[in-house]
Amino acid sequence: MNPLLAAPPPLAVAVITLNEAANLPRCLESVAGLAAEIVVLDSGSTDATVAIAQRFGARVEITDWPGFTAQKNRALAACRQPWVLSLDADEALSPDLAAAIRALFAEGMPPIRGYWLNRRNRYLGAWLRHAWTPEWRLRLVARDDARWVGGQVHEHLEVAGPTDRLAGDLLHESYQTLDEHLRRTLTYARLGAEDLIACGEGFRPHKLLLSPWGRLLRTLIVQQAWRDGWRGLLIAASSMLAAFAKYAFVLEHALHRQDPPPP
Repeated sequence: MNPLLAAPPPLAVAVITLNEAANLPRCLESVAGLAAEIVVLDSGSTDATVAIAQRFGARVEITDWPGFTAQKNRALAACRQPWVLSLDADEALSPDLAAAIRALFAEGMPPIRGYWLNRRNRYLGAWLRHAWTPEWRLRLVARDDARWVGGQVHEHLEVAGPTDRLAGDLLHESYQTLDEHLRRTLTYARLGAEDLIACGEGFRPHKLLLSPWGRLLRTLIVQQAWRDGWRGLLIAASSMLAAFAKYAFVLEHALHRQDPPPP
């Protein structure tokens, strides 16, 4: 076999981590032999995350934590290959998706500038079929034409140029326990509120009153989360909580600004 044909494509896998020893092996095993480079940006793990990354041949860089968007842009910039596959540590490629990426590069450099991957979510031990489905994420991009944008939460990739979709699934281990889900829901709600406040958006009563119900109905009825059984009901309720908590935090900030200083 021609060694040039056996060489991995000009692709880097970029992952940001913090105490991801439980998830990282699955993530990196799914891209074994797929990329010419693996880059892991770690922001101070105290478990075996760094050792695991190094065992898989990753180049590990230790950094501070500037937030999701900035950290993922750092990871993008740290890659040396012209194409980058950006993964979270709790994500892995399905065999079909890995095969689609190999086939994409088998004919040379991809013809367009980015590819959307469908993320399939496992929640509390079962794969969802309706809630959070489909969930297309732009993750495979031409490095020099891409950047992460967004606030402290809900960051996403943008690319200058045409995009397409790839077959296969990006397998996401979303939440193992309800406690983890609810804690992260409140954390993200607070960060989302901070983003709104930083943009100068004040408290709007109708947002607090109506947005939670809108989120509940969209998740439960439009996405048909009810068809996922009690897991779907929990997801719908948590989406309602997320919207309520975000605008409640904005209200809390507004009330603190109005409070007179102590005598």
